[in-house]
Amino acid sequence: QVHLVESGGGSVQAGGSLRLSCAASGYTYSSYCMGWFRQAPGKEREGVAALDGYRSTSYADSVKGRFTISKDNAKNTLYLQMNSLKPEDTAMYYCAAGPCVYYSDYVSLAAPDFGFWGQGTQVTVSS
Repeated sequence: QVHLVESGGGSVQAGGSLRLSCAASGYTYSSYCMGWFRQAPGKEREGVAALDGYRSTSYADSVKGRFTISKDNAKNTLYLQMNSLKPEDTAMYYCAAGPCVYYSDYVSLAAPDFGFWGQGTQVTVSS
């Protein structure tokens, strides 16, 4: 059974930074793709960033240059470093994992392509 636990969310002022972590267990960590998604109230869940076992990454246009996804295989942990945060980044952030799906050589950022999900961690950015 795949188990994902997010941490690191919180409240920050615009321009600040946060680092989210996702501790993973229960599967062959290095062989799956993993990603971060977010969902704001009244909006659909959207892909933020994803990577595969070869460190190929994908980012949503809205976070390129501000967010960085990475993982530590030794710790079975996925990270999302978020810099220059904006109020529109406010959302519940979810970690996800699953067999890799690619579109035009990029790791998928589509939520239906990920079968395992954490419970989420809230990020609130004030102006």
